[in-house]
Amino acid sequence: MTTKSPWALLPMLLFMALFIGSGLYYQAAGAEFAFYKISAPVAILPAIILALLLARGNINQRVDQFIQGCANPTIVTMLLIFLLAGGFASVAKAIGGVDAVVNLSLSAIPPSFVLPGLFIMTAFMATSMGTSMGSIAAVVPIAVGVAEASDLSMVLTVGAVMGGAMFGDNLSIISDTTIAATRTQGCNMRDKFRLNVKIAIPAAVLTVIWLFFQGDSAQVMVDPHASATKILPYLLVLGLAVSGMNVLAVLLTGIVVAGFIGLWQIPDYTVAVLSSDIYKGYSNMQEILILSLFIGGLGAMMKIGGGLDWLAAQLDRLTREKAEPKAHRRMGELSIAAGVVLVNICTANNTVAILISGGLAKDIATRYGVDAKRSASIMDVTACVIQGILPYGAQMLLAASLSGLSPLELVTAVVYCWCLGLVMIGSIIIGRPSGQEEVA
Repeated sequence: MTTKSPWALLPMLLFMALFIGSGLYYQAAGAEFAFYKISAPVAILPAIILALLLARGNINQRVDQFIQGCANPTIVTMLLIFLLAGGFASVAKAIGGVDAVVNLSLSAIPPSFVLPGLFIMTAFMATSMGTSMGSIAAVVPIAVGVAEASDLSMVLTVGAVMGGAMFGDNLSIISDTTIAATRTQGCNMRDKFRLNVKIAIPAAVLTVIWLFFQGDSAQVMVDPHASATKILPYLLVLGLAVSGMNVLAVLLTGIVVAGFIGLWQIPDYTVAVLSSDIYKGYSNMQEILILSLFIGGLGAMMKIGGGLDWLAAQLDRLTREKAEPKAHRRMGELSIAAGVVLVNICTANNTVAILISGGLAKDIATRYGVDAKRSASIMDVTACVIQGILPYGAQMLLAASLSGLSPLELVTAVVYCWCLGLVMIGSIIIGRPSGQEEVA
């Protein structure tokens, strides 16, 4: 049985202090690229050392725990997505695919609708394919091209894509977070979806309105000579993603098609150049690859060390101390959300956060009279909000790597997640939708 220990959480707290604190320090000192002075993969090294010192067993056993966390199938899948996303983005840009998509989009859409359009397009794509990662990988390069061809803020444009991706990840019935939430709470997928819509749609509407006014005065420059053929890789990627094909297969197909078009249409584009572009895309993912591996190992060691169990126990103790639990449904719902927030911050993975806190959430829901589908909805929405603004979360790291921005710069730009969080808090305060009136 795992011993509950708050000390197991210290490594993650140390990493956050070094990663965020160093950036704020250099920013206050007026340094350029303040948040790049100490990169995240380096800032996490002291945290890993601390985790190894705190772990039980001999040194080989401790290192094995860390390696097992790095080798988690979820982590490995993310790493493969990062690599293929980098390769596709690099090749598509090299053959002029990004420029072609941007010019076609900007010539057909009024400037004030560019940002809302990016948000809606990404939201539709993520909802259809059930993953935010694939959507970010496909659309962020387009958003970067849009920002470069207009006077729109790069941070704001990429933030719109991030928001759309998290919208779809939260609502999609094939999303792993949705499946995890409904299974741990024992409710029907359809019923949970209905409750989520009542929270997500108002947040999305607020986001679209805000994005419309932010892009209202945008000036765009369109190249009328851009080749329409070069948009095919993106159209294919979008189409295959919406059809439900595995995201790894989608990105690999995109690389092949983009490379073929480059070899066909560009005279000096050779197999050697194509190989160089793909490898360049891999290299661009180096930082996110290293950090994701380290976070996976660190998260596993915190779990084995009892840090996550200690968090759950503290939350459970606080909720059990409240009298008349049936009369404090609001407290129960806040406790469920708090559990997901704390675990998500420690694991940097929304699905894992839901799975770990699911049992505790179900117990709280039973004691406080919270409907199962309402509990599942709160867990899913909360995980979406936190994962979308977590600077060391996979989605944020991927978007930052593809756009060349610091993850900390993007935190405030993911407006949808902030709106979603406010709407959810409002729904808890007013007690609607409660789930009690829903009919399965």
